[in-house]
Amino acid sequence: MNQEIKKAESELYKTYNRYPVVFDHGDRVYLYDIEGQKYLDFFAGIAVLGLGYHYPGFDEAVKAQIDKLYHTSNYFYNQPAINAAEKLLEVSEMDRVFFTNSGTEAIEGAIKIARRYGYNKNKGNQYEIIAMKNSFHGRSIGALSVTGNEHYREPFEPLLPGIKFADFNVLDSVKKLINEKTCGIIVEPIQGEGGIHQATEEFLKGLRQLADENDLIFIFDEIQCGMGRTGKYFAWQEYNIRPDVMTVAKALGNGVPIGAFLACGKAATAMIPGDHGTTYGGNPLVCAAADEVLSIFERDKILDHVNEVGAYLKEKLDKLAADHDNIIECRGRGLMLGLEFNIPVGDIVKEALLKEHLVLISAGTNIIRFIPPLIITREDVDDAIERLKKVI
Repeated sequence: MNQEIKKAESELYKTYNRYPVVFDHGDRVYLYDIEGQKYLDFFAGIAVLGLGYHYPGFDEAVKAQIDKLYHTSNYFYNQPAINAAEKLLEVSEMDRVFFTNSGTEAIEGAIKIARRYGYNKNKGNQYEIIAMKNSFHGRSIGALSVTGNEHYREPFEPLLPGIKFADFNVLDSVKKLINEKTCGIIVEPIQGEGGIHQATEEFLKGLRQLADENDLIFIFDEIQCGMGRTGKYFAWQEYNIRPDVMTVAKALGNGVPIGAFLACGKAATAMIPGDHGTTYGGNPLVCAAADEVLSIFERDKILDHVNEVGAYLKEKLDKLAADHDNIIECRGRGLMLGLEFNIPVGDIVKEALLKEHLVLISAGTNIIRFIPPLIITREDVDDAIERLKKVI
């Protein structure tokens, strides 16, 4: 263990089991540690670095904003926020946006919209939210409350009251939980931490219908599967099933900490001034980053690239699964894919990092998640597969 890691272990609050690598800088889809060793990144900082490292134009936009203004508070308007909002609303097909600092904060805002809408109708008697088992929405108390995994929830209970859990992709299990106190439904179109499980079109259409019939707020968590990762800007656009509220973060800022919750229709006017706020959210610096990300996506046809390279990665992972008895299947869409094993994958991920310099991430105990920068090439895919083969 080098001296820097020893210092970190003695100084930082121990809530992570980190790998013994100190990264220093990045270039395109590669990371370099403090000793100068080069790593192929198929992790992207948990799906954050959609454009990789130092994408042309991104650094320059952020640096230019630093030289101008990077914070004023939300008591005033700022031009980067106005620009980013216009572009994000256009690609998301929503009506209003609130910029946050993170995905977890975006989930908090979405929960508040649902509860405020219920309050507006029934003065505090309509507050229950239906979430999905095996879901993950964040680490704050509110986000944990709608996360359907006991491992994360149990140490911090009791959490928010009025949260009920249905079976993912089982519409009848949702129907049974709706009553006069229900105000909203929250779902990930593709469960990320839960193992790369896709919601079916039938399930999402059924949820949309239930929300409409019962006048509920329908929330999509697109924090991981959004911003182009599935080949559409947002996963719901594959089926044209628009939510009332959507959360986004991660790749929106390409590493600069920004998230957002977006609303349309009845949800766009549910909250009033004073109901929600943030000190740093939507400041000029992070919004300049988001504005440039959205410009790059459109200018350089990032979605077309994701569809092309994502199909190639899926083909290669399917072949890998067919060739190895300890791999069950590959599933997912675009550049959000999961390789399920019949053995724990922790050692595979660690060995890939330390011996083959391939950066991966697991989802649960037996699934390797492939969430690389959206700019990877076929050559990068071939390189990653060869490195992974050696470890398997």
